[in-house]
Order: sequence, then structure tokens, then C-alpha cells
Amino acid sequence: MLIWKSIWSTGLKRFNVVPVNIVWLKRDLRLTDHQALFSAVQHEEPVLLFYCFEPIALRDKHSSMRHFQFIAQSLLDIKSRLPDGALYCAYGECLAVLEQIQTSVGINKVFSHQEIGLSYTFERDKQVATWCESKGIVWHEFPQGAVVRGLRARTNWDKNWQKTMRDSVLDVDIQQVNFFNETHRFNNHVGLDFFIRVQTNSVFQTGGEGIGRQVLTSFFENRGKEYAYSLSSPEKAVEHCSRLSTYLAWGNLSLRQVYQEVLKNWKKPYWRKTLIAFTSRLHWHCHFIQKFESECDMEFRCVNRAYENMPRVTGKAEHERLEAWKSGNTGVPMVDACMRSLIATGYLNFRMRAMLVSFLCHHLELDWRAGVAHLARLFLDFEPGIHYSQFQMQAGVTGINTIRIYNPVKQGEDKDPDGHFVKKWVPELSDIPAPLVHSPWTLTEMEQMMYGIELGVDYPLPVVDLKESYSKAQTLLWQWKKRDDVISEAKRVLAIHVR
Repeated sequence: MLIWKSIWSTGLKRFNVVPVNIVWLKRDLRLTDHQALFSAVQHEEPVLLFYCFEPIALRDKHSSMRHFQFIAQSLLDIKSRLPDGALYCAYGECLAVLEQIQTSVGINKVFSHQEIGLSYTFERDKQVATWCESKGIVWHEFPQGAVVRGLRARTNWDKNWQKTMRDSVLDVDIQQVNFFNETHRFNNHVGLDFFIRVQTNSVFQTGGEGIGRQVLTSFFENRGKEYAYSLSSPEKAVEHCSRLSTYLAWGNLSLRQVYQEVLKNWKKPYWRKTLIAFTSRLHWHCHFIQKFESECDMEFRCVNRAYENMPRVTGKAEHERLEAWKSGNTGVPMVDACMRSLIATGYLNFRMRAMLVSFLCHHLELDWRAGVAHLARLFLDFEPGIHYSQFQMQAGVTGINTIRIYNPVKQGEDKDPDGHFVKKWVPELSDIPAPLVHSPWTLTEMEQMMYGIELGVDYPLPVVDLKESYSKAQTLLWQWKKRDDVISEAKRVLAIHVR
């Protein structure tokens, strides 16, 4: 036995096989304020940074190439600040890739953040946990922001949020880290350039911690001063909203870093209204993700189960309405402009997102599940917890939130009074003056000739009558909200999700 131990020890030295501590990157694509990395470097074993592009993720209905491009850009940013070979980007089923690392060099511990993801990521993580246990590998998982895993009630949740956001930022001196950089041993490498499909001057935001910091800095230097007065405008929001949601969704920045930047600027003259409004939205960020963590099957069903049988349009009408909504051809200019803008840029301000969901579920009478994956693919800042929580709230199927049925004509007149946004994204209407541009179906035949447009040919007529659909939706939603089964379910929802 001693002889074999001696041979094995000699073999390890000869082939330089040293068990590594893996930092498994998920939605935390940064090197600063990274608790998993911070904890891993406290141990003596070499640190291997690892990201896995999984086939199941590329096939998932919520995913699109714009997401993977942002991820790849973020990884390239990380790679540029590390020694050669210190970041291992793999393609394959995660378990198979981990098994190959284990076989090649050995894994001592795994460090990662808890991913508040979709059902497939949760199932994968359970499989990885079982595998680690079978191999005697300790897996340390850390909370993402102030979200508490397995929470069933909100007692002291706000206190925990404040504590987490005010705690010290966990930074690491990258130059002093003992990185494992012999990733040439592994077989599953993937080239990040494969995912970079558009030019660097694209209207899509570019991924990376460095660029995320630039966006954060520019917000507090000048862009954010008009935030509170611009966030509802689809045109002004592009410039004056923080534009940090994508960098938070993929973890280029931590929420704590952003919150502490708010505190640094708290006494900035003439910024108080903006800072209060912005801070409340940072708080909502964790609140909605916590809802998803506490009741993750909302990915598949209504939060308030009593809404499962609420009547919805089906068949041919469902297909036609859904396709018109998806492509931005509903005949309602503000809805179409928002969808086309989102398709082209990956960004849309919050109010207009809410309007798109409201129009889908209330005016078009479609089940929220019909459009939830479509918008997920389009949102560059797709964050599962926020997406599903907000989608159901705007769809009116929680039983606890105020019923909001957005009037897209009024939204256009109020938030795009000159019609600039609509005319940019629906150029068919560019010669129609405001406010008529927001309701072109009211044009007479003579006016259509005057403005050079034929409704139903150059631009579609509305797929529904807005006044009729509004009235019908309002009656239906209030009838259901008063039902005994909805009220009973609402009590359960309140007990879990309300602070």
C-alpha cells in the first residue's frame, strides 16, 4: 500500500495534477464584490474560474442570441483581466464538463452564487449537488443580493435587505490570486467569438463589468438628473433611465455596488426626487426576485391559482392576435412602436413593458403564458424572477395587486405627445401629425389621402376595438377579483409575499 501511495504521489507531481477550487460563474459575471470568488481565494488550492454554455440553455424558449452575446462580451471582459488560461469557458452539459475537470485535475470545492433561475437551472443544480456529494466535493453557495433561499414569510426581510446592501463590498486583489491556468487540459472549450454576432456599434448594450461601471458613472454624473421626470417616456428613458438593468441581470454589477453609489450621491443638489425614485426600484429588484424564489412554480401557473380557469381567447383568433402583437402589427401605434423598438434594441422602459403585457392579456384577451417567453427572448435584461412576477402582476392574475388596464392611445398622447417615438418605429405613420398619429383609424378617407396612407394596406387596422376590449376586460377582471376562490387564494399569496 505504501508503495502504491508513493507511485500515486509521484504521478501527481510529474503531471502537475493539483485539485482546484472552482468558482462557477452563472448570473454573476464580474470580478468585484463577488462572494464566491472572495471565499474561494481564502483557501490554498488553485482557483479555476468556470462558465458553461449548456445546450439546454441555448434551446430554452426564454433564450436568444442577444443574451449569449452579452454573456460572451462579459466573459471576454473578465478574461482580459486574468492570466492566460485562468478562465475556462466550456460548451456541454454541466455535469459532464465537471466530471471531465474532476478526472483531469480533481476538484476540491465548488463556489458559486445561488441562481434564482428557471426550472431547468434548478433541476441542473439539484443534479450537481447530488454529484458533488457522491464525489465528496463541498459546494458552497452564496445568496444573490438580498434574496433568501426557501423563504416562506417576509418577517425581517427589509432589515436583511438594508444590512446586505450596506455591508462591505467584497473585493479581491486579482494580482494576488493563485489561479489555475492550465485549462488546456480540458476538452470542452468554446470560442467566445462564436456568440458575438453584431458590430460593436450596435444599438444593443455591450456586456462587461468595465462598461457596466461606465454606465453607472455616467448616470450619476449627468444622465440621471432627469430620471424621475423621464422614466415613463419611452423616448427619454433611453437616455435618462439608469440603463443598469442588463448589467444587474447578468451580474456585471452587484446590486450592493449600485446601492452604495446611491448613498455616495445622496446629498447631491437637485437630485433628491431622482434618488428616492431610483432607490425604491433597487428595493423592488430583490422583492420581485424573492417572490419567484419563494414560489418558483409561477413559471408555469398563475400565482393566484383561482385565475387558472379565467376565460381566454383560443383557436384562430388567439393565433392571429398573438402574431400581430409579437411582430408589432396590431394596428395600435404605441403598442407596435414599443414592440418594434424592443425587437431592434432589447430595451424598453418599465411603463411601456407593462402596457405591452396589459394589451396582450386585457385587450387581446390572451393567456399571459402565450407571450411570456416572447418578451423574455427580447428583453436583453431578462431576469426570471422579475419577469414572471411582473408579468403576472400586469396580467391581473395575482388577486392582490391593483387592476391596471392601460389605454395605449392615452399612453401615447401622454408619454409621446409629439409622436416622435411612434414615428421612429412605425415609419408608415411618419406623415400623420400628433395626436392623430396615436389613433390613425379615426382618419377619414380624405385625410388618409392627404397624409399618403391607406389603412388596412399600408398599416393595419386595429385587431380589436379598444373601447369594447377595455370595457369587456374591466368587467371580467372585477368579477373575478370578487370571487370567493380568488379572495381565499389572495390571503395565501399575501401571507407569503407581502412584507
